[in-house]
Amino acid sequence: MDLLSGKIKKMYFKYLSAAFGSALIASIYSVVDMAMVGQYQGPEGTAALAVVAPVWNLIYSLGLLMGIGGSVIFSTIKGKNSGNGKEANEYFTTAFIGGIVLAAIVWGLIICFDKELLTAFGAGGNLLNLAITYITPIKFILPSFLVSQMLASFLRNDQNPNLATAGVLVGGIFNMIGDYIFVFIFDLGIFGAGLATSIGSVISCGIMVCHFFQKKNTLRFVRPTRIFLKMKEICTIGFSTFFIDVAMGILTILFNRQIMKYLGTNALSIYGIIVNISTFVQCCAYSVGQASQPIISVNFGAKQGKRICETLKYAIGTVIFFSLFWTALTMLIPNQFVKVFMTPTKEVLAIAPSMIRCYGLSFLLLPFNVFSTYYFQSLMKPRVSFVLSVGRGIAISGILILILPLIKPQYLWYAMPLTEMIIAIFAIGAMIRYTKMLPQKN
Repeated sequence: MDLLSGKIKKMYFKYLSAAFGSALIASIYSVVDMAMVGQYQGPEGTAALAVVAPVWNLIYSLGLLMGIGGSVIFSTIKGKNSGNGKEANEYFTTAFIGGIVLAAIVWGLIICFDKELLTAFGAGGNLLNLAITYITPIKFILPSFLVSQMLASFLRNDQNPNLATAGVLVGGIFNMIGDYIFVFIFDLGIFGAGLATSIGSVISCGIMVCHFFQKKNTLRFVRPTRIFLKMKEICTIGFSTFFIDVAMGILTILFNRQIMKYLGTNALSIYGIIVNISTFVQCCAYSVGQASQPIISVNFGAKQGKRICETLKYAIGTVIFFSLFWTALTMLIPNQFVKVFMTPTKEVLAIAPSMIRCYGLSFLLLPFNVFSTYYFQSLMKPRVSFVLSVGRGIAISGILILILPLIKPQYLWYAMPLTEMIIAIFAIGAMIRYTKMLPQKN
């Protein structure tokens, strides 16, 4: 399928179906774990996995840093008339090297400082013991999570989105089946959930590697020139997507601490559920960005502004659908989410609806704000993406998380809806401005 001349609608929905499947199944790694552990060990198990959530945010965000940053440049070069395979593959090779180095660093940190990190993330007492038990099997294969995330980005930009989806799908299916077998049948509890997740990740990574043995593969390992300059370019372009996940981890830590300070363990277990709902919503937004990015990047390099505008039209329509869908679910059936993720007590069922509904207001604008980050990255506008991701991820949201509970503890749940509203105003203005400036090929 030719990204420069093919029908936009057909290409977009082909990439969207693949990206959506991949992003949705990827979220299963944490969501199914929390549901199984919550059913097995109750609210305390759910709270323990909420503490582990920042670890996942760190791992996946580093994979996106190299994957999105490298693949955007890879596709842009391919779209230029002067672009060539060797130059594009220098960025692929550089991104791969960077991914391996980052995986090794995170691997070392998790192995050597697991207790310290989890304590910093809000764990303590029995929650700490449960969290350490969960990540024990994950320690052995941790780099596979980061490498899989990076490879998926390049596969989509090398016109093989279906294999990326297949890798995540097969690994996710194993994770679901393995969770039930290891947690309940083998009676391994939270350790079994971590074991199933670990094996599923290895399966996903192995399937994606098969791309290098296919005829359609254009990814090659070459000796990159000026590797540090290329690494800087990759990190600059990929930073915003990277920071979205890092920020989610930072915000989870802030929420964990504020909830324990003002609202208690029951509220923390409900926040663990909210984190997983938000993961689903964010994955939907990722799928729109990942479906649009290869098409936009290649056509931006070829100065095909009209094709970019057409892609944007379909992306905005998809974003609106996801926004309305997830907001409606959180408003209508909040306690059904609770029952999926744990065996709740009466106290949890009494306080959960108001918390989930307040936070759920943020889902009206979250998909658009996440997609806008991908859009500006694809247009090689890293500064705008930086402002969006940092403002949404820590600057505005962090201030609100710290200040709102001082007024009234329950106001904590309005921090993200207010943040998304402020960021959306800026994103809409920037999107109108830079879309009008799109290059047009003579």
